[in-house]
Amino acid sequence: MNTMPDTPLTLYGQTFSSRLLLGTSRYPSPAILEAAVRRAQPAMVTAALRRQGSNTAQVQDAGASFWQLLKQLNVPVLPNTAGCMSLQEAITTAQMAREVFDTPWIKLELIGDDYTLQPDTLNLVQAADILIKDGFNVLPYCTEDLVLCQRLVDVGCQAVMPWAAPIGTGRGPANPYAMQMLRERLDVPLIVDAGLGRPSHACTVMEWGFDGVLLNTAVALAQDPVAMAGAFADATQAGRNAYRAGAMAEQTAAQPSTPTLGTPFWHHA
Repeated sequence: MNTMPDTPLTLYGQTFSSRLLLGTSRYPSPAILEAAVRRAQPAMVTAALRRQGSNTAQVQDAGASFWQLLKQLNVPVLPNTAGCMSLQEAITTAQMAREVFDTPWIKLELIGDDYTLQPDTLNLVQAADILIKDGFNVLPYCTEDLVLCQRLVDVGCQAVMPWAAPIGTGRGPANPYAMQMLRERLDVPLIVDAGLGRPSHACTVMEWGFDGVLLNTAVALAQDPVAMAGAFADATQAGRNAYRAGAMAEQTAAQPSTPTLGTPFWHHA
């Protein structure tokens, strides 16, 4: 039985008390966003620079209330390069985000297909390499492809963020075999990003040994986003606890849960 205290999630040398990361878009209102974040107590919240425009002045003017809300939440912000579909666009957006948010952290999104929003697997590694050499703490959004994830680690990514399914689908892990193989083969933290729709999905990937989950749509579009944020937070921790406890091995045949003890001892007079 594992009775040792759990180690915290550690990314690029920084530790976090939560293993849940939360997006900040598509909520019904800023007040509901704030309440959901306060209920979930995530490690970081993500925000896209492109949400308000492509220049610093426009971000500061048009999005002043949003950025003020992020500051009030007192949760580390993870800027992302959402919507970028070229190498140079992603790099430029990351550099601008570093100035706006005053942080070296970046969630690297480089989209290769505007229908599935699948990452551009051909250019993602090069983008990560450039940003890491420029001093960024890069968390790359990628597919569950083992070779791609290994190449991202090879260029210096200290964590990778594979999807479970395409963004916003809520389908849960579409390729369990590949995801579990990824967990077995890579030693860096793995955070499941995109495609989780239910708390049970988060619990499942955490049971497999993933180090965290990142959610947005599953919480923001729930009928009660605040309650759903809490449910995901609880499920993420439950999955982590189950992984550390060690699940029983699956059996091919039924096994009795109550042993047959034979003749009671009091018959042996």
